[in-house]
Amino acid sequence: MTLSAILDLILCGLLALTLVYCIVLERRLNVVRKGQDSLKGTIRGLNVAIENASATLNALRAASAGAMQTLDERTKIARAVADELSLLTASGERIAERFDRAVSTRPAGEGGVLPSRSVMGRLDNLRAVR
Repeated sequence: MTLSAILDLILCGLLALTLVYCIVLERRLNVVRKGQDSLKGTIRGLNVAIENASATLNALRAASAGAMQTLDERTKIARAVADELSLLTASGERIAERFDRAVSTRPAGEGGVLPSRSVMGRLDNLRAVR
């Protein structure tokens, strides 16, 4: 065998190894491409989920703003009613005190206890229970 034949055999062997390596490399590249495609699908799914979450968050913000406005309105109304009830209660207590003074300054033969005294007693009992 001549030197050129030996070199040809060595080159053929190296070419065969190169061909095998190219086949292995092609398979690995296909796996990477498939993984890349599935990664793209996953990223698309994540983008859709983020958009849905953003829309839901915006709707939640709008709903909470509406609820806050309604709550503020109802709180204002409740405060006004509480103030009015406080004024009415104070006025009622003043009237009851006037009735009580009128009864206590009356001579003994002119009449008994007014009904307001029993009502005020019940109110006092309720306040003591609280």
